[in-house]
Amino acid sequence: MTSAQVDTENGGTDKAPEEGYERGLGSRQVQMIAIGGAIGVGLFLGAGANIAKAGPSLILMYALAGVIIFFIMRALGELLLYRPVSGSFAEYSREFLGPFFGYLTGWTYWLMWVVTGMAELTAAAIYVNYWFPAIPQWVTALVFLVVLFGVNLISVKLFGELEFWFSMVKVTALIGMIVIGLGVLTFGFSSAGDTAAVSNLWAFDGFFPKGIGSSLMTLQGVMFAYLAVELVGVTAGESEDPEKTLPKAINTLPWRIALFYVGALTVILCIVKWTEFQPGVSPFVEAFAKIGIPAGAGIVNFVVLTAALSSCNSGMYSTGRMLRNLADNGEAPAVFKKLSSTKTPAFGITVSVLFMGIGVVLNYVVPEKAFGYVTSVATAAGIWTWLMILISHVLYRRAVVAGRLPASSFPAPGGSVCSWIAIVFLLFVTGIIAYDADARICLYVMAGWVLALGIGWAALKKASPEVTQRTYDKVG
Repeated sequence: MTSAQVDTENGGTDKAPEEGYERGLGSRQVQMIAIGGAIGVGLFLGAGANIAKAGPSLILMYALAGVIIFFIMRALGELLLYRPVSGSFAEYSREFLGPFFGYLTGWTYWLMWVVTGMAELTAAAIYVNYWFPAIPQWVTALVFLVVLFGVNLISVKLFGELEFWFSMVKVTALIGMIVIGLGVLTFGFSSAGDTAAVSNLWAFDGFFPKGIGSSLMTLQGVMFAYLAVELVGVTAGESEDPEKTLPKAINTLPWRIALFYVGALTVILCIVKWTEFQPGVSPFVEAFAKIGIPAGAGIVNFVVLTAALSSCNSGMYSTGRMLRNLADNGEAPAVFKKLSSTKTPAFGITVSVLFMGIGVVLNYVVPEKAFGYVTSVATAAGIWTWLMILISHVLYRRAVVAGRLPASSFPAPGGSVCSWIAIVFLLFVTGIIAYDADARICLYVMAGWVLALGIGWAALKKASPEVTQRTYDKVG
C-alpha cells in the first residue's frame, strides 16, 4: 500500500469538484436512493431460503450485518465529504492505494452492476410472468431494458424521480406489512390471530434451531441483500448539496435497517412460525397468505417487481458514471468521457445496457436458469468494493493524523477502528463463501476477472505508461 496521496489536479481539498454533470439530485431523491439501496430483492425473496436455514436467528444476522454496513457507509461518508466525486470508490482506491487499485475497483464495480442488471431483468420478467404467463420472459426483459435505458439517457432528474417512486413503493409496502403484523399480534384479528405470538421466535427448537454455525452460513445471502447501499456514494457528483444531503442519507441508515430488515422480519416470524417458510417462496407472500389478505400475493409480486426495476435502474445509472471515471483516468477508452446534451454519460450507459442485454439472451436460451447464472458474482464484486472503501478510509485517517491531508467535515465515529472491524468481518464472510461448495464458484469467476484485468493493465502499461505510472503529489 502506498501512503496517502492526492492527485495534483484537485489537491484533495476540492469540496465539490465540477465534473460536468448536472447537479440535479435533491435531498428528497438522494434520501430515497439511499433507502432504495437498502431494500432489495434480497430481502423480499432471498429471506425465505435463509429463514429455512437459520430460523429466527436470521434476525440477528441481519442486525449484525447492518452494523457492519453502517461502519462501511460512515467510512465512505468521511471520504465523500473530504472529496465528493461520482467515481468515489475507484477515485479513493486510486488515491490511497495506487492507480492499479482504482482501475480494478472501477471495473469491478461496473461488473457488479452489469451482472446485477442481468439478474434483476430476469427477476422482473419472472414476476410479470405471474400475471401474464403467455408472454415469454425474454420479451418482458427486453421491454424493461429499453424503457429504463431511455429514462437514464433523458436526464439525471428523471432517473432520480423514478428511483424516488420505486423506493416509495417498497417503503410503503414494508411499513404496511409491519403495521398489519403488529395489529395481528396486538388485537388477534385475521386467520393468523390464533397462532401469532412473540413466542414463535423461540418456541420451535429455540432461537438458533439449526445451530450458530448454520446461522453464520446465511451471512453471504444477508450481505447480498445489502448490496447497492453504497450507491449513494455514486450520486456525490450530481447531488445539489452533497455537504448536507450525503451525511443525512448515511446517518439515517441505522433506523432504515432496524425498521425495514430487522423490524419486518421480526414481525413476520412472530406471525408465521419459521418452520412454514420454504426456499424460493417470499416470506412476505407467505405472511400475507397466513393473515388472509386475498390480494396479498399480487401485492407482494408488484412490490418485488418494483424492487427489481429499481435495482436495474440504479445499475444503468452507476455503470455509466463509473466508465466515465475510468476514462477520465485513461483506464477506459476516451469516448466514455463524453457527456450528452442532457449531461449524462450516454455512451457509457449504452455500452453497459448492451452487456446487460446478455441477460435478455439468457432469458431466451435458458429462462429457468438465467437468474442463478449471474447472481453470485455480484456478491463477490460487492465485497471487493466495500473492502476498498474501508482500506482507503484507514489510509486516509492515517494521513489526516499525520497532517498530510485535511480532515473531513463528516468524520467516522471511532476513527479507523470500526473500519478494521468491518474489514475482518468481510474477510470472514469471504471465508464462508469459500467454504460453501455452491457459492464458491463466484470466487473462481472473480479470480478470472482479476486475471483478465491484470492482462488489460499490462497492455495499458505498454501503450500508455504515463497512466499506470501517474505522478502524485504527497501532502506534507
